[in-house]
Amino acid sequence: MKAPPSPAESGRGRGGRAPRPRSRRSGIARLGPLPWIAPVILLILVVVIWPIFELVRTSFLNISIAGIVRGSAGTDKYKKLFEESDFGSVLVWTVIWTVVVVSVTMLLSLALAQLFNQRFPGRRITRWALIAPWAASVLMTAIGFKWMLNRTAGVLNTLMLDLGIIDNSRDWLGSSSTAWPWMMAVAVFVSLPFTTYTLLAGLQTIPSDVYEAARLDGSGPWQTYRHVTLPMLRPAFLVGVVINLINVFNSFPIIWAMTQGGPGYDTSTTMVFMYKLKETDIGESAAMSVVNFAMVVVLVLIFLKVSRWNEED
Repeated sequence: MKAPPSPAESGRGRGGRAPRPRSRRSGIARLGPLPWIAPVILLILVVVIWPIFELVRTSFLNISIAGIVRGSAGTDKYKKLFEESDFGSVLVWTVIWTVVVVSVTMLLSLALAQLFNQRFPGRRITRWALIAPWAASVLMTAIGFKWMLNRTAGVLNTLMLDLGIIDNSRDWLGSSSTAWPWMMAVAVFVSLPFTTYTLLAGLQTIPSDVYEAARLDGSGPWQTYRHVTLPMLRPAFLVGVVINLINVFNSFPIIWAMTQGGPGYDTSTTMVFMYKLKETDIGESAAMSVVNFAMVVVLVLIFLKVSRWNEED
């Protein structure tokens, strides 16, 4: 009697070869990484893309102050915006505000990061102290400086009068010539912690072997800093500038809390200008928002182009 075939033999086909198992991928596996990135894509669509779409759509509508849509306005809101008498000066001051605050912040942050990268007594305490402006509310900080600069009860006027520096109390925030420098100083004050710690993190990633090699090659302190430290600090520097550029351009609480953009529009940036326009014309305010979005994108692209961020040294 012939013995029954073994399981191994019974599973073989013609020629004695075992058939290849069919690859059966489940429905989720066929989607690849889509299930994992779908929440992120959905979040971007809801939080970023949809508001931009609604913003652009609103800028082409005729909307009453009560929020009632009265039909299409075409490009009339943009024409009205560009014909505003204060639009040009607000635009210029926005660029000056952004460039000055970002430049001063990055220079001071570079110096502070270099200082905190050294070992000295009390370094940990000073590092913690630097976090205070960042941990506190920007609005609260701006209001604090506003009271400090108050004409009648402000600490600054009281101190300067007692020291004989001024004869009469000054309204520091009542004129654009003195209000702009003070608002810029506050903006730098609240921007320093982030950029300083960003640059400090970049400094601490530079290997000590590089400095040792530069010293053996005969490089002095300035040459080492210029040809070793700064080039290797470039990625962290670019991150600090780009994020600070966006934050400063979109800064609203500081200006609104200290001067509300006044007198008139003398201390207004485009963000404050946009906020004030909504009181009279929502469509025009939306058009200003679209212009703001385009401006910040252009500023970032110009900086990235000038800095040649994607080129290796």
